[in-house]
Amino acid sequence: MADAAYAPRLKTHYNDVLRPELIKQFNYKNVMQVPRLDKVVINMGIGEGVADSKKVQIAADDLMLIAGQKPVITRARKSIATFKLREGMPVGAKVTLRKNRMYDFIDRLITIALPRVRDFRGLSVTSFDGHGNYALGIKEHIVFPEIDYDKVDAILGLDVVVCTTAVNNDEARALLKGFDFPFSEPTPPPTQQEPEPEAPAQEPEPAEAAADDNDAREQTDAPAEEE
Repeated sequence: MADAAYAPRLKTHYNDVLRPELIKQFNYKNVMQVPRLDKVVINMGIGEGVADSKKVQIAADDLMLIAGQKPVITRARKSIATFKLREGMPVGAKVTLRKNRMYDFIDRLITIALPRVRDFRGLSVTSFDGHGNYALGIKEHIVFPEIDYDKVDAILGLDVVVCTTAVNNDEARALLKGFDFPFSEPTPPPTQQEPEPEAPAQEPEPAEAAADDNDAREQTDAPAEEE
């Protein structure tokens, strides 16, 4: 009963605030046309898992703490001799979140994890795939507070894919902006400064012009000195 009564903060925000704003912005005629969050897929690839399969299990345990749900260990689909990879070997872990867990994860991602990213300058606005899905990468999984830094053997990266029901990038961008995704504004191209017009040459005053003419006449009339 407690789980049925619980409503995530972002879900309530979507139903009460964001959905009416999207209807007004895009002039939807049906409520079912309004884009919404569908699922969140978190993927963690472990290249070192080829040499040590225990690292994949450690990564899966960390991913379970981050997502709050047990992940699935992904295995190689085919053998690649160059990477010493055999078919069926564990190479990573992934988890798919829906409904309340999805909203809770996005809330923690926006409010806690992303502000702790080193030299964070905003999310790229070009990572949409054209079908309403957005992908972002996190280089250090220790930005999530569920991970104890003192117990981490290696820093791992993970990919987060936010899937929505939007049909194009504009609707998906408006939906994620409504959830306060910190997108970085594109910098405008530098404008070329036009050269300043040269000031017109000032004509000499009549008195100065007359004095210059007299000096030039005296120099012309003066006899050349004999050697």
